[in-house]
Amino acid sequence: MFKNNYSIIFKICIILLCAITLISCQTKPKEELPPNIVWITSEDNSKHYQKLFDDNGIHTPNIEALAKEGLIFSRAFSNAPVCSVARSAIISGCYGPRIGSQFHRKMAVVPMPDSLKMFPTYLKQAGYYTTNNSKEDYNIIKSEGVWDESSKKASWKNRAEQQPFFHVFNIGVSHESSMHFTAQGMDTIATETDINSFKIQPNHPNTDLFKYTNALYRDKIREMDRQVGKIIKELKEDGRLDDTFIFYFGDHGGVLPGSKGYLYETGLHVPMVVHVPKKYRHLVKNQIGSTINGFVSFIDLAPTILNLAGINIPKEIDGTAFLGKDIESEELNSRDETYSYADRFDEKYDMVRAVRKGKYKYIRSYQPFNYDGLMNNYRYKQLAYQEWQSLYNDGKLNEVQSAFFEKRAPEMLFDVDADPYETKNLADDPAYSSTLINMREKLASWVKEMPDLSFYPEHFLIEKAFQNPAQFGKKHKDEIQKYIEIADLNLLNFDDAKNSLTTALKSSDPWERYWAIIACSAFGQQAMGMESQITEMASQDTELINRVRAAEFLGIVKKLNPSTVMTNSLYESEKPSEALLILNSVVLMESGKYNYKFNIQLDSISKTVAEDSEVQLRLKYLNILK
Repeated sequence: MFKNNYSIIFKICIILLCAITLISCQTKPKEELPPNIVWITSEDNSKHYQKLFDDNGIHTPNIEALAKEGLIFSRAFSNAPVCSVARSAIISGCYGPRIGSQFHRKMAVVPMPDSLKMFPTYLKQAGYYTTNNSKEDYNIIKSEGVWDESSKKASWKNRAEQQPFFHVFNIGVSHESSMHFTAQGMDTIATETDINSFKIQPNHPNTDLFKYTNALYRDKIREMDRQVGKIIKELKEDGRLDDTFIFYFGDHGGVLPGSKGYLYETGLHVPMVVHVPKKYRHLVKNQIGSTINGFVSFIDLAPTILNLAGINIPKEIDGTAFLGKDIESEELNSRDETYSYADRFDEKYDMVRAVRKGKYKYIRSYQPFNYDGLMNNYRYKQLAYQEWQSLYNDGKLNEVQSAFFEKRAPEMLFDVDADPYETKNLADDPAYSSTLINMREKLASWVKEMPDLSFYPEHFLIEKAFQNPAQFGKKHKDEIQKYIEIADLNLLNFDDAKNSLTTALKSSDPWERYWAIIACSAFGQQAMGMESQITEMASQDTELINRVRAAEFLGIVKKLNPSTVMTNSLYESEKPSEALLILNSVVLMESGKYNYKFNIQLDSISKTVAEDSEVQLRLKYLNILK
């Protein structure tokens, strides 16, 4: 009897277990597919011209509509103010001066750091369909497996059924070249934007030409917004809005004079909106339609996309994810720092670094005698640039408007909230001394810890470091930190820096000598006591560029016409990037600030040098190459 009962009970248990298992299988949710992700980038747009971000801007209804179903990032920054350098930071997630991608246009491409890949590769390996339409413009060697397709025909629609996609769409209508109109064009092409509907920024002259340029630029942004609308419409018609994150952002700052190419907010602070799809709102902790005030930078984009896709973020990436289920709203809004860098843009050399923390912006100019307005051929195709310089030469600008053509201070501190166009340098104001020291230390720590490869000249990096820039930086970190300390001597009183400069000028390391000469040039007349030592270097230093830097110092302090030393050094150079750096000093010395005369003969320049496209821009400007 009991045996039969046990048999019945056992059968009932089996039936119940099967039923529970069946119910469990039926109710268990299917594994969630990762979200689709679309990037819409617009070229050459800072946040200052869209009303969504700035009262002086215009309405962009399609971008504004996107924001209603997503998030507005009011503190989004490019790490560099020009396209190839900015895009290299985006695709790698790394700071350019650490990995050697900081020069625009590239005279040499660099590999990705060891074991790190361009981030779409990780998406592709995880099953994503990756497409780019269509600009790449990296200073990094593109490895295999980044894109399934990268062309003007690339589309997410060619993926396999149920395959998630990552798609990039680039809008170029507002590119700097759109401002290369002629005087005749200004007279014949009316603008959609009323020329009296906005304010001219305070460092610009308030002229008819600047008003027209502002209005036309805003017209280009209107057209860009219409193109954004077309892409959104296409996604909607394809039934993708509910499962696709849509990022809209500018690829760096705007193109009005003094913006693109410079580490001011108009060159770095970009508009950014992220549409959050209904199906994946659990991946975002912030309220839909809200504004994120936390700082995000371009190096953060790669880890953010990987995080949203559920892919582990490689430790070699410098950035930090700002979206994903593990990112808390309070923590995101507390982020308040961004770093930026500017080196060579086309044929024009400079070396500037910046950090913004909260409302304060600190800009460190390592070669402050290279004033902002130093000739750059492409910039000066814009009539507004030409007029700005002409008005300066004629003495018709006020102090704020003239600053672009004057020697910069080695360090500048701005309260961006109170002074959004960075016109009032607070570095010498005793009330801000503690802020200045804090920001100075923060910037110095950053360049040392990267370490920043730009403390070597570009031609040396091409020859010695660009096979593996990140590894070279690690190996030579101590030397780079020493160069930074020598460069920072010009932040001291000269009497406090004098002994260290004297020692560095005698160093057996050519790059210690290099930075000591540059520091003396920044001191200018205060460093006249170094004249005899630097005069000797101008003729005898083993490095051509050190002879040129020595002659540059002597030219700045009006003790020697630098033309002979610089010209002969140019003739000796066999390296295009070295010759280009020499020519930067030639253009500075030839400019209205100094007015030294040069007689450079084309047939005395190395053929390898003379045939380089960037060198030719300088030769054409100097009327050496017709």
